Order: sequence, then C-alpha cells, then structure tokens
Amino acid sequence: MSDQIQVKTMAEMLANGEEPEVLFWVGCAGSFDDRAKKITRSFVSILNKIDIKFAVLGTEESCTGDPAKRAGNEFLFQMQAMSNIQVLNSYGVKKIVTTCPHCFNTLKNEYPGLGGDYEVMHHTQFLTGLMSDGRLKVEGGSFKGKRITFHDPCYLGRANNEYEAPRNLLAKLDSELVEMKRCKTKGLCCGAGGAQMFKEAEKGNKEVNIERTEDALEVKPDIIATGCPFCNTMMTDGVKNFEKEGSIKIFDLAELIAEAQTN
Repeated sequence: MSDQIQVKTMAEMLANGEEPEVLFWVGCAGSFDDRAKKITRSFVSILNKIDIKFAVLGTEESCTGDPAKRAGNEFLFQMQAMSNIQVLNSYGVKKIVTTCPHCFNTLKNEYPGLGGDYEVMHHTQFLTGLMSDGRLKVEGGSFKGKRITFHDPCYLGRANNEYEAPRNLLAKLDSELVEMKRCKTKGLCCGAGGAQMFKEAEKGNKEVNIERTEDALEVKPDIIATGCPFCNTMMTDGVKNFEKEGSIKIFDLAELIAEAQTN
C-alpha cells in the first residue's frame, strides 16, 4: 500500500489505548484478489482523508464462512464463524463496515445466532451516512454527463433490501443514472453468488454473467458501477466477452467516490 494509506490493526489500537469508530472487515476478495485490492485501497483512502478512526483485524481476520455455508458445509461455516466471533468479541467490536455484500449479509444475519451481535454496514451505507453528516464531500466533475448503470448485488439488494444507498452515492456524482430493465427487486444475479464464484459453471446455453452483461449493454452505459468484488469480476469478464472493455469501465462505488472526494 502507498505511503498515503494508513491502516491500523485492532491489536495496534488496543496497545495504544485507542478505540476505533468502526472495524473495517476487508474480506477474502479485498485481501487477496488483485482487482478487489484496488477497491479496498479506495475505501481506505476515503476514510484516511477525512480522519475516520478505523481498524482492521489483519491476520486475525478469517473468511466469514459464507462460501462454505452456501455450498452446504454448515459444519465448516460454524467453525469459521465461531473463530471470528471469538476474535471480534475479545476486542469488544460494536460496529463493522465491509465492502463485500457476502461478508455483510453473513456478519449481519448469520452471526447473531452464534453469539456475534454487531451493527454491520455495507460500505455504500457507511459512505452515505458520512455524506449526510457532512463529513464526506464529493464533486462529480469528471463524471458529469457520464451514463452510469448500477448492478444490484444480490446480498445487498434482495437479501437485505438496500437499494437506495448506492444510488444516493451515484446521485452525488452529477452523472446520469440509467437503470437496467432488471434492477432493484427484479435485479438479476451476476452468477457468482452461492459459492458459484469458486467452481466451474454447469453446462448450459449461456453463462449468467453474459446474460447480466447484456442487460447492462442494453442501456449503453459509460460505466457499470458495482458494490461487490464478485460482481465486479463477473461484469468485467462479461464486458471482455463482448470486447467492450475499451469503451465501458467497471468500477466499485468506493472507487468512484474516492475519485470525486474533495475533502
């Protein structure tokens, strides 16, 4: 990470007698996938610029167990979850923000039943809150007049009924939001959910991400905005399939806001 980016671990903060405002749950994709690391950096740079006191778990963070649970391995999920809950509770964590809807959904809805009760926010919700409080300011200069379509992640939208936070952020960019026919409650999965990201697709006539990319291409966007590292990968592959990567860019909302941030 560059010199401008400062990230403290919970252990470091505790040693200094400090307490973070929020724990940033990075997630497997945000930690290890080269493309998703850029999303992590963008989100961290936003928080750094406005002096939000946050921390990460670092090497103490493990997979939430979402892929194991969705693939049917409940035993492995509970092992991973219990291990994470032990760490989170030992630090007295109250508030968590994550750039991954899969982590968001699992931490928010699956962990309470195992003893992990936290206020969990998706980064679009957190950033929207910072804007409402006047702590985060953006100017949509470079996005003025750009046609942006937003692909709703399943675990943010239909699973947790959050459709407005991402769109509130896009509204601040002075861009033109062009909705796909299948959006919000009728949104179509990118094809990576339910642990499908980690296996080869079954035989069929068309890949799900190709079908979803067709939905996006229909509205002739300049940018396809995503709120999930898995969706980002699937939509990027879809755009490449149609050889449109030169004219259509795929960005996470954190990357768009980081570029437009003025304070």
